[in-house]
Amino acid sequence: MYSDELLDHFQNPACGDILELSLKLEGDRIADIRFRAKGCVPAMACGSAITELAKGKSVEEARGISREELLRKVGGLPEASGHAGSLSIDALKALLEKL
Repeated sequence: MYSDELLDHFQNPACGDILELSLKLEGDRIADIRFRAKGCVPAMACGSAITELAKGKSVEEARGISREELLRKVGGLPEASGHAGSLSIDALKALLEKL
């Protein structure tokens, strides 16, 4: 009924999660940070957790937030959801690079 190619795309999709971060600085401190996410539950949870980890820190301190720290904050992730932690860390680093 369905082609092998169609079934392959259905059974093995690319992640497709999207995370957008925005922040407000007061001096060199992150006074507020927000996220907007589209994707799986772990991606949304990691987006929320990264904002909690970064808020109140200096920009330099926030640059030092590790993937391991994020994973502890969310209580760990299954191996299949590991991309969610990387997405959040990468989004934070990309945002901080723009400053």
